Amino acid sequence: MQDVFDLQAFRPVVNLSTPTVTNISFTLYAVLGVNEKTQILTTFLWLRLYWHHDFLVWDPDKCDGVTRISLPVKKLWSPDIIVYEFVDDDVSQACPYVYVNHTGHIRWDRMLRLVSACNLEIFSFPFDVQNCTFTFGSYMHTIRDVRVSPALTFKEMSGNSKRYLEASGEWELVDILGETSILQFGIDEWDVITFWVVIKRRPVLYVVNLLIPSSFLMLIDILSFYLPPHSVDRASFKMTLILGYTVFLLIMNDLLPSTANGTPIIGIYFSVCLALMVISLLETVVITNVLHNNSMKHQAVPQWVRLVVLKHIASLICYRWQEDSPPPSVVQDKPPEGQSSSIQAASRTSAQNPSSNEGKCTFSQIPAMAELQQICQHLSELRAQVSSTQKESELYEQWCHVGYVLDFLLFRIYLLLISCYAVVIITMWCIWIRQF
Repeated sequence: MQDVFDLQAFRPVVNLSTPTVTNISFTLYAVLGVNEKTQILTTFLWLRLYWHHDFLVWDPDKCDGVTRISLPVKKLWSPDIIVYEFVDDDVSQACPYVYVNHTGHIRWDRMLRLVSACNLEIFSFPFDVQNCTFTFGSYMHTIRDVRVSPALTFKEMSGNSKRYLEASGEWELVDILGETSILQFGIDEWDVITFWVVIKRRPVLYVVNLLIPSSFLMLIDILSFYLPPHSVDRASFKMTLILGYTVFLLIMNDLLPSTANGTPIIGIYFSVCLALMVISLLETVVITNVLHNNSMKHQAVPQWVRLVVLKHIASLICYRWQEDSPPPSVVQDKPPEGQSSSIQAASRTSAQNPSSNEGKCTFSQIPAMAELQQICQHLSELRAQVSSTQKESELYEQWCHVGYVLDFLLFRIYLLLISCYAVVIITMWCIWIRQF
C-alpha cells in the first residue's frame, strides 16, 4: 500500500496514453435558495464518483476474502472534477475516505453544497419554472487524460432526486436531463457532462399572501361603485382604498423577486391594479363634478347631452327611470293654480260690476286697498320663489340623471377592463402551469 501511496501524485494507469474514465452521478437532495437578483442557485447534492485504479488490484482469496476496503482519499489520486458554474466556496462537510474494490474500482461519495450561476427567468413568478445547468468536468486534465460519463441513467437520477426533494421547501423537481459533450479551448479539448435540472416553484404561499389580498381590494373597489354618488363621499372612500393598497405594495415588496433583466408579471399585475384604482377615482371625480358643480350653477342640461346621454347611452346600458321619477324635461314657469284662479275670479268680478262701488268709496277703504296691494306683492314674490325652487329642483334632477347614466356607463367600462385583464392574466398563468 505504501508503494501505491507514494504514487499519489500520478494518474493511476499502466499506460499514460490510456485515459481514466470517471463515472458521475448525483442526487439533488435540497434546493437551499434562489437569488434572482444575483442569478445564483444554491443546492445540496449527494455526489458520487467512480474511477479505476490500475495499481489497487488484488486477489481476495489471498487476502482472507477481503473484496473492499476504505482508504484515505488524500493518499490516492482523485480526478479533479468540478462544476463549471461553481461561483462560491464549498462549505459542506468533506468525506475523507473512499471505497476501493479488489478489481481496482474506486467509489467516492461527497456531500456538495453547490452555489452555481443560473439564468433565472422570473417573468412568470410565482408560477415560474427554472432550468439550471450543472456542467461536470475536469479542470486540468484534457480529453486525452480524463473522460467523463454518467454512472446512472438520467431517468434514475431524476427519480432518486424526486424521492428526496418531495418535502423540500418551495421548490419541486420536474426533471433532470443531460448529455455528454466536448468543450474546446484553443487546441485543447475537455470531456464534460452537462445536466439540466428543471425545478418548479410551489406558488401556494404567494397566491395566499399576494394574489388573494390584492383581489379582495380590487373587489372592494368594484363594489364601491354601488355607493350613491350624490349622498356619499365616494371619492374619500376610494382614496382610502388606494392608500391601503399602496401600503400593501410596500409590505409585499420583499416577497417579490427583482432582477436587472426584467420585472415579473405579478409586479406588472399590481401596478395595473393600482392604475385601475386611480382610474376609478378619476371616474368618481367626474361624476361628482357632473352632479354638484353643474347643478349648483343652475345651468340647464344641453340638448346634445340629453340626446347622447339620456337617450342613446341610457338605452345602450339599459338604464331605467324610477317609477316616482319621470324622465327629465324642461320646466316651464306657471303661476300657482290657486293664485291664478283667484286672479281670474277677481277680474271677472270687476268686469261684471264695473261701477258697483262707484260713488261709495270712503276713507276707510283706502288702507284696505294698500293692504291688498301689499298682499298681492308678497304673493307674487312667493310665486317667483316657489317657481325658482321648483326649477332648481328640476335642473338638479336632470343633472342627477345625467350623472347616473354616466356612472353606469363608466362602471361597465371599468368592469369590462378588469374582466379582460383578469382573463388574460389567468390564461397566461394556466398556459405556463400546463407546460410542466
